[in-house]
Amino acid sequence: MKQRLEYYGLAPELFEPLVALENVLERSSLGKGLVELVKIRASQINGCAYCLDMHSRDARSGGVPEQKLDVLAAFDESPIFDARERAALAWTEALTEVSQRGAPQAIYAQLEELFSDRERVDLTMAICAINSWNRIAIAFRTLHPVRASG
Repeated sequence: MKQRLEYYGLAPELFEPLVALENVLERSSLGKGLVELVKIRASQINGCAYCLDMHSRDARSGGVPEQKLDVLAAFDESPIFDARERAALAWTEALTEVSQRGAPQAIYAQLEELFSDRERVDLTMAICAINSWNRIAIAFRTLHPVRASG
């Protein structure tokens, strides 16, 4: 597979708002681990290898346990995830598949119990951002680096 084009260099001004959003989200009270789990789960659903590679590495370096990454696709069947993680990941799935599922009130009600108003906005924007990045990377076939196994 070959990358279709070097999109970022052609129009960096178009990506500046997404980069600025990412910088704001890094300072949110959600925590790096939760944000990385959200990014990975959306990327799993969307099938974005580039983002899966990047955010899995970021999650590991940010202290997310390997076992959480191993069972993330089945988070709702694993006791390793806490209530906030489960609610955030359910919201991630709903918004990533919004054309099929909408944004169910039952899932939002869980968010209301566990996240502040600002955190719900931050979480929703993190989901929107990763879905945007996924679509860009998939559209232009952005290739992840291949590292030697060892």
